[in-house]
Amino acid sequence: MPSPVLPALRQALPMLSLLLAACAGGPALPPARPVAELAPAQWQAPLPHGGQPAQLARWWQSFDDPALARVVEAAQAASPTVAQARSRIAAAQVQRTGANATLLPRLDGTVSATRGISDPVTFQAPATTVQAGLQASWEADVFGRLRDDRSAADERLLGARAGWHEARVSVAAEAATSWFSLRTCGAIEQVAAADAASRAETARLTRLAADAGFQAPATAALAEASAAQGRMQLEQQRARCTSERKALVALTGIAEDTLAAWARDTHALPAPPNLEALPARVLAQRPDVYSAERNLLAAAADVGSADASRFPRLTLTGNVSRARFSSGSVDMTLNTWSLGPLAVTLPIFDGGVIAANRDAARVRYDEALLAYQARVRQAVREIEEALVNLESTRLREADAQRAVQGFRASLAAAESRWRTGLGSLIELEDQRRQALAAQNALVLLQQERAAALVALYRAAGGGWPPDDALATAPIPETR
Repeated sequence: MPSPVLPALRQALPMLSLLLAACAGGPALPPARPVAELAPAQWQAPLPHGGQPAQLARWWQSFDDPALARVVEAAQAASPTVAQARSRIAAAQVQRTGANATLLPRLDGTVSATRGISDPVTFQAPATTVQAGLQASWEADVFGRLRDDRSAADERLLGARAGWHEARVSVAAEAATSWFSLRTCGAIEQVAAADAASRAETARLTRLAADAGFQAPATAALAEASAAQGRMQLEQQRARCTSERKALVALTGIAEDTLAAWARDTHALPAPPNLEALPARVLAQRPDVYSAERNLLAAAADVGSADASRFPRLTLTGNVSRARFSSGSVDMTLNTWSLGPLAVTLPIFDGGVIAANRDAARVRYDEALLAYQARVRQAVREIEEALVNLESTRLREADAQRAVQGFRASLAAAESRWRTGLGSLIELEDQRRQALAAQNALVLLQQERAAALVALYRAAGGGWPPDDALATAPIPETR
């Protein structure tokens, strides 16, 4: 008897898909397929990049940053999280193999040998008996208990594979964010180095003027203090960049010198796309949403198996054996076979074990349903937040650029007035601080933009932008 929960679940999943569409905009997600159609070897999964690591690497190459794809690949290779996710796939495959085996007949071989005297009073010759045979047993899955167990194992295997994709996407996003942070730190270091050099030159010229009597000693002291502050800020920024590199070394296993050489590349950080919404079907590509759906179907199959445990079990046994008996001058061989019994086992009283197992399975199903609904809502939230942050950085960038240009022009004018004696050093230093703050703000905004782009990629489950050709690519079997 098939479980009554599975048909109801298949009716509920499209409604949850409509919830996704209402929250994120776009067409409704496709309904979940029946459990019987989820053949793992032929699974056409709606996962990012078709579940292919090579496709994921090509997506990062679109950032026009040659080192980024190498950093992501190295992080995935070194990540214990990805390795643990692959181990969970292997464990799920073993469980599926065991569940499939329960549907097949079982065949055992037996061999026995005995030697002894049956009547020690008459001193008969010792007798030797050697027997070999085959015993077969098979349970007819009349009420679908074993099939539900197999369906649950299949769903959990699919969920484990989705968990592996989720781990890869998460590690890729973490590595990309760390790499952009290192690149940003290097850009701020360049700004700090230019600022320190400018302050040092101002201090040198002010000291020459003070020694010649054209500037007050206090003015020279102010310029030298400003130069010292610039050097201090530069060294502080260099220490930050060193810490960023060491963190990335721990994440990727790449040598620090190699990362430093890659970070000196002058490629700009990626520009944000113009996006206001994503199709709701992109959410179906999130491995965590897909895994939660598989866990929900597996829990439903467990309910069906627990329900079927209340009904009778039908088993059939049989055996074939060959025995040889020898004692003194007696030597004979005996072949036997039997089919049966055909046994029906009906649970009558078990102290409430079956009922407790059935109730526990239903509780796990309710828990899996709540977890799936929560995961869907969280996915919608993360997508919308990522879109908001990305759009915010795009709108602020033009103003940040104008601020940098304006403060640079003002600094150049202040420096020109100071050199001609029409301006004060205090005014020059004030303009310098404002220009430095504007430049740093622009660099940090570019980092925020890149981080928002990575967050959108991660929120979309690694499937942004969607690619229909890749979405239908089969998942390779895990070796």
